[in-house]
Amino acid sequence: MNKKDIKILLVDDEPDILEIISYNLSNEGYQVITAENGLEAVKKAKQTLPHLIILDVMMPEMDGIEACENIRKNPDLKDTIITFLTARGEDYSQLAGFDAGADDYITKPIKPKVLIGKVKALLRRFKEDDISNTVKIGNLIIDRDEYKIILDGTEIVLPRKEFELLSLLASKPGKVFKRDEILDNVWGNEVVVGGRTIDVHIRKLREKLGDDSFKTIKGVGYKFVD
Repeated sequence: MNKKDIKILLVDDEPDILEIISYNLSNEGYQVITAENGLEAVKKAKQTLPHLIILDVMMPEMDGIEACENIRKNPDLKDTIITFLTARGEDYSQLAGFDAGADDYITKPIKPKVLIGKVKALLRRFKEDDISNTVKIGNLIIDRDEYKIILDGTEIVLPRKEFELLSLLASKPGKVFKRDEILDNVWGNEVVVGGRTIDVHIRKLREKLGDDSFKTIKGVGYKFVD
């Protein structure tokens, strides 16, 4: 799933926070919808069906806890990820958030880059859901549950990143995955890596699976050839 297809609903009653976070998320390429209170959040969540909701707790008209509970009652939003972003870091407040159906709890203040990292980590589950747990292509079987591949009936053990890179490319044979897309899906915000890292991993996969399985699109990225 590309960033431009991901919708994030940002809910906070402080205009400055809405502006700053919305700006940073938009710069990352996400679609950002904003709301200033819980009632508006519930309404916009139903209308837009966001992938992620970042929700303040203390808000007028309807607080974040109640808004979260209402959102979780909507079957169309059962897969939506909800995280609270709030200055209230007490244990009881966090427990109330999780009891209401939240997936995570982020405490203010937080640096924009750190928040972006958190958002990427939360959204990674959608990218994983896009990829079938078992991929069969010709004489190649990729089992994502057991982290193993079978080629011509023989099991081949791959290091984790090589496996994830192969799994991503093979999830859509023929599709050209851009370098930024590969880095975001395979490495995420774990470490800072360069394009050469991808090249090295592709070279290792070619050595183990054969040159014909991977095609380089110069200046763009790579694709898996069926």
